[in-house]
Amino acid sequence: MSSSVQTNVSDRIGTITMNRPEKRNALSPELIRDLFVAFEEMAENQDVKIIRLRAEGKAFCAGADLAYLQQLQNFSKEENLEDSHRLKELFSLIYNIPKVVIAEVQGHALAGGCGLVTVCDFAFAVPAALFGYTEAKIGFVPALVSVFLQEQIGVAKAQELLLAGELISASKAAELGLITEVVHAEFLEKAVLDFSHKLASQNSANSISETKKLMRSIHQASREEALNRAAEVNADARAHPDCVKGINSFLNKETPNW
Repeated sequence: MSSSVQTNVSDRIGTITMNRPEKRNALSPELIRDLFVAFEEMAENQDVKIIRLRAEGKAFCAGADLAYLQQLQNFSKEENLEDSHRLKELFSLIYNIPKVVIAEVQGHALAGGCGLVTVCDFAFAVPAALFGYTEAKIGFVPALVSVFLQEQIGVAKAQELLLAGELISASKAAELGLITEVVHAEFLEKAVLDFSHKLASQNSANSISETKKLMRSIHQASREEALNRAAEVNADARAHPDCVKGINSFLNKETPNW
């Protein structure tokens, strides 16, 4: 595994660690690729029953790598669509993997980073962590995550988060059902590991697998259709003048005038 992702397996718990702390674990093409490979390996590993997703540094994940998004504005529609599908495939893999996936959120989870939390089965977060789908603030569209989010917390609550683009506290995220529990930073790792060990020792692997497969089969066809449409919207949004303006403003530390 490359340096952007580290993996470890112990006591039937497979840990995947995002390791770009200097970039706030922003979703670069390399990180997306390495996460996909890591989750595929954990899915196939018979010694792994629970998958734990965590991150190094102060932020869990700051979302898309904006410098890379700026480059993509010069790509063709086909190239942008191909790139968008790679993120779609990562989210779908995590969402559908027939094992429990737990996010250990030690810092802010924003935009695509909040999307990562959304597609996990459980999420434990520190009180100081902020969550938000902030794409609208920079002229982008939270297309892919919208499909999963409304399935998780309902259309009305999802619409509020996606259209407002505001940051919310960990306690608010728990209230909305976006995360499972808020845990003091000192006890976060222990809480996740204790919960993981409890599931690993007390719950049948086959029952977990079949339950997830059954739940994901509901609306599966419409979900896949929506994700393919979302990938197209994602690709188109990158070339829109609003996105060009928003990303340039962000990288120049300016506030865009919408």
